[in-house]
Amino acid sequence: MSSGFRHWIREYKSKWLPSYSESALVEFSFPAILIGLLIGCLLCFTNLYFGLQTGFISMMSLQSALIGFLVSQMLPTPLTPQELILVQTTATATGTMPLAAGFVGIIPALGLIDKERDGSPPVHLTWIAGIGWSCAVAFFGVFLSPPIRKQVIIEEELAFPSGTATAQLISVLHKLPPPDTSLRRRNGYQSVEDQDFEEDDHPVRETTPLRDPEVTPTAGWHELLWSFVASSLLTLAAYFFPVIFAIPIFGNYLAREWAWSFTPSLSYVGQGIIMGFPTTLSMNVGMFVGWGLLSPIAKISGWAPGPVGDMTSGSRGWILWVSLAIMCADSLVSLLPVAWEFVVDAARRIKHGSLSSPVEGKEDGEIESADRLVPRRWVIIGWCASVLAGIVLVWIVFGHEGIRPAATFAGYVIGGLLSVLAVRALGETDINPVSGLGKISQLFFAWIQPGNIVANIIAGGVAEAGAQQAGDLMQDLKTGHLCGASPRAQFYGQLIGSVVSIFVTTTAYSLYTRVYPIPGPSFPAPTAYVWLSFARLLRDGQLPENSYVFMVVFAIIFALVSAVKFYAAKKQLWWAKWIPSGVAFAIGFLNTPSFSIARLIGGILEHIFHKRYARSGGDIRLIVIASGFVLGEGVTSVVSLILKTCGVGVFSCWGCGQSGICGGCSA
Repeated sequence: MSSGFRHWIREYKSKWLPSYSESALVEFSFPAILIGLLIGCLLCFTNLYFGLQTGFISMMSLQSALIGFLVSQMLPTPLTPQELILVQTTATATGTMPLAAGFVGIIPALGLIDKERDGSPPVHLTWIAGIGWSCAVAFFGVFLSPPIRKQVIIEEELAFPSGTATAQLISVLHKLPPPDTSLRRRNGYQSVEDQDFEEDDHPVRETTPLRDPEVTPTAGWHELLWSFVASSLLTLAAYFFPVIFAIPIFGNYLAREWAWSFTPSLSYVGQGIIMGFPTTLSMNVGMFVGWGLLSPIAKISGWAPGPVGDMTSGSRGWILWVSLAIMCADSLVSLLPVAWEFVVDAARRIKHGSLSSPVEGKEDGEIESADRLVPRRWVIIGWCASVLAGIVLVWIVFGHEGIRPAATFAGYVIGGLLSVLAVRALGETDINPVSGLGKISQLFFAWIQPGNIVANIIAGGVAEAGAQQAGDLMQDLKTGHLCGASPRAQFYGQLIGSVVSIFVTTTAYSLYTRVYPIPGPSFPAPTAYVWLSFARLLRDGQLPENSYVFMVVFAIIFALVSAVKFYAAKKQLWWAKWIPSGVAFAIGFLNTPSFSIARLIGGILEHIFHKRYARSGGDIRLIVIASGFVLGEGVTSVVSLILKTCGVGVFSCWGCGQSGICGGCSA
């Protein structure tokens, strides 16, 4: 870290924070926590809804900052930039629990276990058991973040593009001097360097107090409101008339026999905007290869004789294995350079006599005072307590037929080590490879506790939880570092968000399972089949007919593609972003075409806005609109759930019968 940047941060804090030694408590405010929890609960329902539908969830830290800023403008005293960071940190911790606790993959996978085939009965968690499981995995990843922060953010200065983009956005919203960073701009967001700031040798505003920041107008409320309403009304209309979300634009035959329909969901359009054009393009190329080429080949050749959409005997279940091979190959190749750098760095530190101090040639660049950092004893005691409580809770929830306590401890240790790789991978590539890391843990447990499907899936879930939390929460710490926020205040927000989300996520999932079959037509939970299929493969080694040939071929192809993509990104070559993403390509296999096409529309819109309107601020408004689209359907899904619970069904199934497909109403 340059001395100039450290000087800028210290000067920034001394002039913007009234009492530096007490600033952690100043930043930790009740309004910020409350707003963060409200936004996080909305994101929690939204992520659970979309996660069970498509396997995709979003961290939404940038969107949380936007919404938090708009909400705070209605308060008598608007939130400061540091409080706004606390908002998005709390919202992120609350909103990502559906993935961290495995409610979009692990828990549905346990319910799919077959007694005759797998040797264990299916596991269906009650509400109280779901609370216990969530408590077991909700915190140890949070305690992993503070000790890793100094290494990856202060010393190595990893990019963390999403966290940096959020810091840039907060600077724009509050008209602050931009963070000192030369990172590439995030898709769909205008770099702060393009804004009209005045150049100054000392870019610190001396006269603006902490609680009276200069802010932009609240015009974003209009975009957020109308996009939210539009998405909500369309979702509600699709509940009463299911054909709206199952339009056979390619003809009734392709819709009925080959699952080629279109879901004109504004939320998927919004997700496409957030994901960006290169990612959605990769996803749709994967969709075409999987559903347009491999699915017909498997069906016509008799390798998958069942209905196309069947995950057991149909071509959807057959191409699932190819998708799994692609994800594993991509994740492995992406992690190898990160793991190698980690080993080399550790060896260098050992050579210089300390694993905790910087290597020779680097100085300790910590810019925070001790009262603003998370004490080391908190981390040690908290991590040990969370692991010990987790071992006990997992044993209580799953019993002797599940995973042994010693094996659970091994799962936490493996998960902790893999979390370091997740943080580094996310910091360098902006992709948290939690799926691949979970598979690595499953590989270990095929040896630690062989033949036990339940233990294998649980072990993967523990590793995924730690990697997801430690990685994604590090993005928030990067944002806080660039904007001068207190790491301790963010740590409080993470813990509070995790506690609240345990109950919100478990309750929401319990409500969904009472009304809808999961997996089922409305919520296919595709990642559940990925977890279970890999566990079965490790147990008995059986693959669908001739799938291994395509798995090997596609694994080799995307191992090479991933290597080229990593090299191009490392060299900062302009064409790196256009190399297909293996994970996005594989998700195109997992989801039916109806989901991917709408996301491509959003990606195209993002590309057009970024090219034509970015310099006029249109990209920031586009993010607001996309957030409204996503939140609209996510929130309205709760209304649909209540209607379904009260016995209010669809008004008409017209159109579904004519096309021979169902919009997912399960009527």
